[in-house]
Amino acid sequence: MREQIAIFRFRLSNSQTIGPASLKKLWSRACESNDVSVTRVASGFGYGERGYVYSLWAAPSLRDIMAIETQLLNLLQAVLPAATITLTQLR
Repeated sequence: MREQIAIFRFRLSNSQTIGPASLKKLWSRACESNDVSVTRVASGFGYGERGYVYSLWAAPSLRDIMAIETQLLNLLQAVLPAATITLTQLR
């Protein structure tokens, strides 16, 4: 595995979740690369709401971020149809 950087971050409330292994498969598919990783950290969002913050990691040389973002959103919404997902680009 080459050096990776965080590319995207998003949150899901406690009513929505995706496991790291499943998320990594979607992220890998969107990037068309196996050289990816994900992290999931439990977080309180305030007002008693708990959930997770997910970070998606890949090589800094990743190309066509806009196409990858579109593909990733489509894949996530297919798996989590009730979730509102907003990706934050970190690079």
